[in-house]
Amino acid sequence: MKTLSIATVIAALILSLGAAHARTWKNSDGSKTFVGELKAYNADTGKVTVTLDNGKELTFTQDKLSEDDIAFLKEKGTIAPPAPAAAASSVKVAAPPEVLPDPDGKEADMTKPVQVFIMMGQSNMLGFGNPGPVKGVAAEKYPYLVDDAGNWNVRKDVRNVFFCMGALRYNDWLTCENGNGSGKFGPEIGIGNYLGHAIDAPVMLLKSCVGNRALGWDLLPPSAVGTGAKGGSYQGDSESSNRKVSEEAKAKNGGWYAGLQYDQDVGAAQTALKDLATYYPGGTKFEVAGFFWWQGNAEAGKGSVENYDKNLAFLFNDLKKDFNAPNAKFVCATLGEHGMDAPLTKKMFDFVALPEFKDQAAVFFTQPVANGGSSGGHYGGNGETYMNVGEGMGKAMVELLAR
Repeated sequence: MKTLSIATVIAALILSLGAAHARTWKNSDGSKTFVGELKAYNADTGKVTVTLDNGKELTFTQDKLSEDDIAFLKEKGTIAPPAPAAAASSVKVAAPPEVLPDPDGKEADMTKPVQVFIMMGQSNMLGFGNPGPVKGVAAEKYPYLVDDAGNWNVRKDVRNVFFCMGALRYNDWLTCENGNGSGKFGPEIGIGNYLGHAIDAPVMLLKSCVGNRALGWDLLPPSAVGTGAKGGSYQGDSESSNRKVSEEAKAKNGGWYAGLQYDQDVGAAQTALKDLATYYPGGTKFEVAGFFWWQGNAEAGKGSVENYDKNLAFLFNDLKKDFNAPNAKFVCATLGEHGMDAPLTKKMFDFVALPEFKDQAAVFFTQPVANGGSSGGHYGGNGETYMNVGEGMGKAMVELLAR
């Protein structure tokens, strides 16, 4: 049987692959091109692995490529091949109780992989809840937040990590006293306490977000084509396993581009997980078990309410791909001032009703538990609103994981 050389294979790859975010590569003399996504590159050996649109992987040495492509690879530096697809987790998840007990103060079983939950959205996910008033009602409404003396409890089995605009803002054990590094908190307190109680493994909340961002523009996911603001599509160019802000795309689009915040937020979380022990002391292995999403206030102004359900679907699928988490679950929450008839609320429920997301995604309807005003005013800093929404989202995630 005749064996084709790598150079011959590359020269023959003039394919209409249509991959929206893949790179167009040229062979060394520039006479032929092919389209594919960079999956791995070894700067020492020059070995390159590209995934074609049909799923086939092609591995070759960089000298088969054009000078521009080689320069692109050297700028990227070594990229390790992605880990194999994760198997279903063996971690046990208990059904959520009606009333959470106090945390037992024990550290997690570090023989088990850290269960990571990625939290994204805009300013209310970031968190503006004031803890002081919550402490005054905690014994009655949220008894697990304080001990018998009225001091804040600290969960030693749940790590709370927060990045904003790619910069680390907080990295410590979960406590309502300080949820985001500024003396305020978001939904992570309710979420983390439900997850910490239900999961028999270490838990890490990895929040990466900033305010005033729209899913249909700043956070537009990579697979979104024609569903962004004004029919736009994702404009970044980074690889799935190594998201980063594209300076080239910024320059082409006046300093910002569709999906820039997605690239920055996801990239910060991906980078943190490569250094797991810094963010979960003693952690050596992890599984991304779920995603939380609370966003929507900026959508009407600069996003796409019309395509919000489609973009949520793109978001969930892209996050599963980017974090190598095919079995992860997804929980989103509505805006507190929106009723069931609000267009954005309807779009969220349309998203979770899609057959492909059965038992994988859920919406928490926040209006009955939201106080202090609207999302645009951060609910007036009402700590109980952030606690209630966090509890609802956390309970919804536990219910998905326990199925």
